[in-house]
Amino acid sequence: MKNFGYRLLKVSIKTALHLYFGKIQVRGLEQVPKKGPVLFLPNHQNALMDVLLIAVACNRKPFFLTRSDVFKITVFKRFFSFLLMIPIYRIRDGRATLRNNQAVFDHCADLFGQGNAIVMFPEANHNLKRRVRNLSKGFTRVLFNAMAKAPDRDIYMVPVGLNYRQAETFPDEATVYYGSPILANDFLKDNDIPGSVMAAKKVVSNALKTLTTHIEDEENYGAIVDALQKDGIDFIDPMAANAAQKNLDIHRKRSTVPKKSSKLMKWVFYLLNFPVLMLWRLWAKPKVWEIEFMSTLRFAFAMAVYPIYYTVLAGVAYLLFGLMGAVIWVLATFLFNLAYVKFYRGG
Repeated sequence: MKNFGYRLLKVSIKTALHLYFGKIQVRGLEQVPKKGPVLFLPNHQNALMDVLLIAVACNRKPFFLTRSDVFKITVFKRFFSFLLMIPIYRIRDGRATLRNNQAVFDHCADLFGQGNAIVMFPEANHNLKRRVRNLSKGFTRVLFNAMAKAPDRDIYMVPVGLNYRQAETFPDEATVYYGSPILANDFLKDNDIPGSVMAAKKVVSNALKTLTTHIEDEENYGAIVDALQKDGIDFIDPMAANAAQKNLDIHRKRSTVPKKSSKLMKWVFYLLNFPVLMLWRLWAKPKVWEIEFMSTLRFAFAMAVYPIYYTVLAGVAYLLFGLMGAVIWVLATFLFNLAYVKFYRGG
């Protein structure tokens, strides 16, 4: 029954994600090992949305190592557990909590022993900036602990690049790039653990920098993003975005690429969804505690509220126009909302 519930939830979330995002593209999925222990290592920009995009389309049923503080949010705690999420502790959670991590590492070793896949964000925090940050050594501790317990067991690292067109806005688009599997065992040298850690971090970091849009120059980050946007560079195509930076002149005068979408479409969307949008802006949106959670909370809000909204809309339309009128009104609203998500590009 639990597996059925998980599959049902997965299908529901996958459907909701495709209704929420204008476009979701997945690349390199054929490279992911279908069996055996795998550690997925994605970059981390967009809070729980990163988790969901991998959970619904990675050809595995992965466990997730997740920062422990989010489990303090009562409304999410049971949901996180159902999604096979495991709390891991960081120094910012309190130095005393770090002792709990050994039990977590041993649990991961057991999961690998059963042939499971695990997802861990090696940057150890999230940030909307389009760059791969310095990697924590936490993922190497998970791997090396598992290999120490079973030296003959092969464990693969799979870097994953998550890319968003504009993560804090709606509607948005996303791409997920799965990199080539890397045999973790090749990096463990018992006589040089620090060197092993550095080598594993370097190979994963380099892979992530090709799978996601990566702006290396922190000092000129804002100017580079602005120049790429004005040149019409597609941030969800990391290969093109990274190539465009090589000969980029951030001082060249540019005219902004005109937006093609009609403002009329936006105002019709606002009119058709006025009660939902007001509830979001006046009640839900103010509860966003970090900008990186904006998309996550908006998505969760939409999943919870829209089924109720369409039901109420159907009831009102039925009273005013009868059964056929209710069906036409709700279907027309749904189809317009879907068109807005898929085709609206701001403006």
